[in-house]
Amino acid sequence: MKEEDTSLVPKQTLGIIPARYASTRFPGKPLQLIAGKPLIQRVVEQCRKAKLLSDVIVATDDVRIAEVARQFCRVEMTRPDHPSGSDRIAEVAAHCECDAVVNIQGDEPLIDPAVIDAVAGALAANEMSTAATPIQHPAEYDNPNAVKVIVNAAGRALYFSRRTIPYLREAASRSVSEQLAAFPFLKHLGIYGYRRETLLRLVQFPVSPLEHAERLEQLRALENGIAIAVVRVNYDSVGVDVPEDVARVERLLAERD
Repeated sequence: MKEEDTSLVPKQTLGIIPARYASTRFPGKPLQLIAGKPLIQRVVEQCRKAKLLSDVIVATDDVRIAEVARQFCRVEMTRPDHPSGSDRIAEVAAHCECDAVVNIQGDEPLIDPAVIDAVAGALAANEMSTAATPIQHPAEYDNPNAVKVIVNAAGRALYFSRRTIPYLREAASRSVSEQLAAFPFLKHLGIYGYRRETLLRLVQFPVSPLEHAERLEQLRALENGIAIAVVRVNYDSVGVDVPEDVARVERLLAERD
């Protein structure tokens, strides 16, 4: 992971975790116990290990989540009708004193604090940032839930897609393993950094055509001319998407501890 020059990093950077109770695949997921602690608490604890966050906030529209989260974290209530996590955290950022915000997924109890710091650090020279990691598992090559990103020579995103990009014309007939060896495909990690004014400007734009088509909120930024710096990291996200993921994450926690 590349070290960022932190001398120009925004001084007041909030870590905001959007948390919803409703989930088609896993209702009430933020309150699910993971090795004895609510999932949302596990995420907050990892965020607090990051060096560049001035505070950590849970942003939710559900009183059940708020009541639990207030026991260990600052909580801000939001409207229930936001189309994306970025819109939800923007409501919080609009009335908070801060220079920047990092949007952290509420279902990653093993999020590496160094990844949070890398995304926050990239805001020293960029108005928006995110992270990506090399794709190593063939199962992720065609998986639409493993979002791909391609970047330019300056390390800024050209496009994000649920399709596998780029298309390797000369290697298209080869096996997936051979294609992964032929090109450094990148998987996007769902963490975003924004300078405050950029975030507030972004959510003024309507849901964009590409965002609607791919169901990827970061495309709204690209379609409206907001450059996104992509930090390459070795960390691969481990999320809790369905109830069956709980046991797997608990095993990983036990191994880590």
